[in-house]
Amino acid sequence: MNAHLRRAAVAVAAVSMAAGLAACGSAKEAGDGGDKKKDKKGPLTIGLLLPENQTARYERFDKPLIEKKIKELGGPDVKVLYENAKQDAAVQQQQVDTMITKKVDALIVDAVDAKSIASSVKKANDKGIPVVAYDRLAEGPVKAYTSVDNERVGKIQAESLLKELGDNADKGQIVMMNGAITDPNAKMYKDGAHSVLDGKVKVGKEYDTKEWKPENANENMKGAISSLGKENIVGVYSANDGMAGGIITALRSAGFDKLPPVTGQDAELSAVQRILSDEQFMSVYKPYQPEAEAAASMAVALAQGKGLDSVAKSTVDSGSQKKIPAIIVTPFALTKADIGQYVGKEGFFTLDEICTDKYKAQCDQAGLK
Repeated sequence: MNAHLRRAAVAVAAVSMAAGLAACGSAKEAGDGGDKKKDKKGPLTIGLLLPENQTARYERFDKPLIEKKIKELGGPDVKVLYENAKQDAAVQQQQVDTMITKKVDALIVDAVDAKSIASSVKKANDKGIPVVAYDRLAEGPVKAYTSVDNERVGKIQAESLLKELGDNADKGQIVMMNGAITDPNAKMYKDGAHSVLDGKVKVGKEYDTKEWKPENANENMKGAISSLGKENIVGVYSANDGMAGGIITALRSAGFDKLPPVTGQDAELSAVQRILSDEQFMSVYKPYQPEAEAAASMAVALAQGKGLDSVAKSTVDSGSQKKIPAIIVTPFALTKADIGQYVGKEGFFTLDEICTDKYKAQCDQAGLK
């Protein structure tokens, strides 16, 4: 087993606390609060609210992995009530109200808007329903949090881009396509990327892309090409795969003879196929299984009135709360050379899904058989 695969195996088996996010103290010090429930008797009901369905990961991986682990831990009679907000913060707030009305025992929330969800988190907490913030650190009295090392994601993207640019870093400018300002993770990706890129390459244009939408990234990229001139663009930092798709469409429409390297994140199926066909340079593979299982474990423990000492060993701070018990997962760069070691693993795609007729030649070339 090579070193990269060993690291991936460790990520699936365990989680680590990111230094950039870590705060002092332990989960025990953070306190599960005097408001925790007494030991729950009878079947549990856990609510699960995910933010959108444009990014394939939520329906394809997060939802089934979380549900599977909840049922494993909560017993055969446990219920999981699921809703997707489809990128609408107001809808998600209504969904929280519905979960409160249905008297769920715990709630896992991946916030569309981390700040505006705070009042809904407080409503749930006031009704004795503990809230686990999933993937994005929601404001308000959340009881636990799990995500990947988000600043590390930005660093991985930037390091990969600089390495690929090589001497070309001095021969032009890059465009930075960051995520939505409503997503606290987007700022961490951006900060991580800037910590690597600043002083190493000139950023010609930079955008905070509304709602992470590919069509918005496409329009931004068209504007950047018009402003900078295509001959001056040597690379594109894209914070995720969906936006990378919109960016690549704009680059192709502008008539680039050879596409500049474009980064991404989430290892979406379409992005994996673009990487195989040399349209997208890289993505970031985030092991969804340990993140999903961490959320499920914390939600079930809280629903049962148990502490999180044995689950979450570290804490993080949000804008409104200190020492939130947390589990942080390590991400990895995904280039063409890395795809083979993940194919068929839980939280990734099968060979048949990746290597359709359209991509058979590219798969053969990459040794995916």
